[in-house]
Amino acid sequence: MTGSEAGARSGFGDFVARARAAGDLVVQPRMGMADPLLMRDGLIATRSADAVTVGTLTLDSYTRTGDLAAARRALEGGVGLNGYPIATHSADTTRALLRGVADAGFPVQVRHGSAMPEHIVRALLAAGLDATEGGPVSYCLPYSRTPLREAVAHWRRSCELLASAAEFGARPHVETFGGCLMGQLCPPSLLIAVSVLEALFFRQHGLRGISLSYAQQADERQDEEALTVLGRLAGELLPDVDHHVVLYAYMGVFPRTPGGARLLLEDAARLAVRAGAARLIVKTTAEAHRIPTVAENVRALETAAAAAADERARRPHAPRALGGTHVEDTGIEAEARALVGAVLDLDADIGRALVRAFAAGYLDVPYCLHPDNAGRARSALAPDGRLHWSSVGSMPIAGLADGGPRPPILGSAGLLSALSHVQRTYDARATERLPSAERQQSAERPPTAVPLPGAAAAVPGAPGPVLAGPVLARPVPAVPPPSAPRTTPVPPPRTTSTPRRELGLTTP
Repeated sequence: MTGSEAGARSGFGDFVARARAAGDLVVQPRMGMADPLLMRDGLIATRSADAVTVGTLTLDSYTRTGDLAAARRALEGGVGLNGYPIATHSADTTRALLRGVADAGFPVQVRHGSAMPEHIVRALLAAGLDATEGGPVSYCLPYSRTPLREAVAHWRRSCELLASAAEFGARPHVETFGGCLMGQLCPPSLLIAVSVLEALFFRQHGLRGISLSYAQQADERQDEEALTVLGRLAGELLPDVDHHVVLYAYMGVFPRTPGGARLLLEDAARLAVRAGAARLIVKTTAEAHRIPTVAENVRALETAAAAAADERARRPHAPRALGGTHVEDTGIEAEARALVGAVLDLDADIGRALVRAFAAGYLDVPYCLHPDNAGRARSALAPDGRLHWSSVGSMPIAGLADGGPRPPILGSAGLLSALSHVQRTYDARATERLPSAERQQSAERPPTAVPLPGAAAAVPGAPGPVLAGPVLARPVPAVPPPSAPRTTPVPPPRTTSTPRRELGLTTP
């Protein structure tokens, strides 16, 4: 893909908007392989799935932390990487990988997890891409020990660099990861507030294509209310921005049974349709056990698409945009508005306001150990799965939500129980659906990896393999087939503790 080709194609947000107008939920995997040929095959399989899909290039931990010398040594030495090293492979290699696969009908997003992503933005732009994700808070506090002030500065420069691509005809798009803080046990009002604030940060630094994230939690009624509030606030505060909401399938401890994992993913897809989310990031039946194969990712995409279509058929008047549905008001909106308003009142520069807000405890992420997080807020999970604040610390939301007295702060046993609530609930639901003779056998049986038949088949209308010749002059490390055990450990990140499942290697 040449620079001119990249500029001529419509953007990531345009594709999602067309799908939403047609009544389709866009589904997207997490997927990243170091070998360009395998990465291309993964994108082809994603594009060929029986679903409306977008592609993903998930990057490796060395690239995420900026240790490009280590990424290069790994490639040259054949050491396995847990993602695609976009800043180490040449731009020509990545363009060749994308040629004939990524286009206006199949945009590709770069996912990375970096608190300091300038080198990543430069590399993706050089390869003809213009969609990525993250944020100065959401890719700093949970994933690194980088000071928040530094992360804000890095993200400011990265946003301005990405926004400059619009001068050459691109339509850059950034997704805030703010609605996914910690994956679980973060009450919805804070997820909404950080997602909105990061979106406003992106807008302030020149971006006009933005998606706002929210991660599925443990109670569908609370999630539907939260998504409605997120859409409403986005519509009010981002009126001049092309935006949509992306829902993440549950990011906490996942069900161990294949049936439980499928039920949870199907519920996420149905939730997205009911609440009007435009895009869904999927999880697979392998989530609790290992990194999924490409085939498992494809099955997850198709499972989610089928559940979404079924929900749409049963609810033909489900919203195609957020913010207009009528849901119970339990105080999520009041809390989210108070948090956003308190931060915006601190400084006209949203980056400085975010730094000041965390320093004052106006934003405080439960169970987050980053030095710049106050750490006084705590949450608890009710028996029905609803999240509540046990302590709001210094956040300006005391008394805004209904529900009577606050639940007690969790001890270690209570915290562990809350972390596994969704896993236990969905595994129990799946087991109840099985004949009694199969229940015990299924309880702890991990899914079997099955290679994707014909994964390397060409996309209709696409040219054949294009990665031979001088483009791949550098040797590419071999990746073992799915049935072979991995004998080389994935190199650990040097300065962060990002979960492997969010940024991990997906093998075919």
